[in-house]
Amino acid sequence: MTAFNGTETGAAKAAPRRNSAGLRRDLELLEILGSPEAESAGGLGVLRVAQLAGRDKGLVSRTLATLAEVGLVSRDDATQNYRLGYQLYALAARTLESRLVRASVPYLRRVVTATHETTHLCVLRGGSVLTLASELSEYAFRGLGWEGVSTAAWRTSSGRVLVSDWAEDDLRRWYEAHGHDEPVVGPVTPLLMRSDMAHANSRESQGVPLVTGFASLLNEVAHIRQRGYATVDEEFEKGVVGVSAPVFDFRRNIIAAINVSAPKTRLGTHLNEAGMLAARVAGELSVQLGAPEQT
Repeated sequence: MTAFNGTETGAAKAAPRRNSAGLRRDLELLEILGSPEAESAGGLGVLRVAQLAGRDKGLVSRTLATLAEVGLVSRDDATQNYRLGYQLYALAARTLESRLVRASVPYLRRVVTATHETTHLCVLRGGSVLTLASELSEYAFRGLGWEGVSTAAWRTSSGRVLVSDWAEDDLRRWYEAHGHDEPVVGPVTPLLMRSDMAHANSRESQGVPLVTGFASLLNEVAHIRQRGYATVDEEFEKGVVGVSAPVFDFRRNIIAAINVSAPKTRLGTHLNEAGMLAARVAGELSVQLGAPEQT
């Protein structure tokens, strides 16, 4: 029963939520499995988790088994240790990307305003680059809408940027798995048709640098690290050029790329200028996302 002043009488006070204590205990176990000790050991056994939580081993075992059923934790068959599960990372990734898209909009618009060219926000998905958001140029010819479309990462400036902070061994394994991926996966007509491949091969014979294997990819990654952005010149689509620059998280890990693509007739003579602009704007977005400022 509620009094006229908006307060509740003693008989009608809301009862505490019955499941809140259980939820807190579950979250405590997840925090333990996300601790430095668990990370360095590759997971923790039930006994150690129970010790750290100060709770009964049997209760902890049952709770972890339940969390494993929904993917919030996983259990190693060999060691029987528990660690944080795929579903937890998937939820975190979706949350991060949602925040990333919202935060990126004014920065993408700044690049469009400065270059008058279509600008994209891209992330890595296995061997492909996925476009999360686009800001379109005002030009009548501005290419396709790329939101939700995946492209083979190693063929693109954004893909090369997204793997440019990886160790050489990790990069080699990734290229061995994805170095022959198709150009486009999604509801878009493939752009690198045979005539375009012939065009790319003719450019290579003229001495224009292309990523054609792991050694050339490694060389391009070194260039990206040195100058802070990547360029492509008709490598992915005939008549189209582009630049990409990395977006960092609070740990200075690359989590996305800002990409500008346009017809070569418009942007071809200004690629480095566009690359430096994209790198500067991507750096400012990175700071907003928590990355330390570069001196």
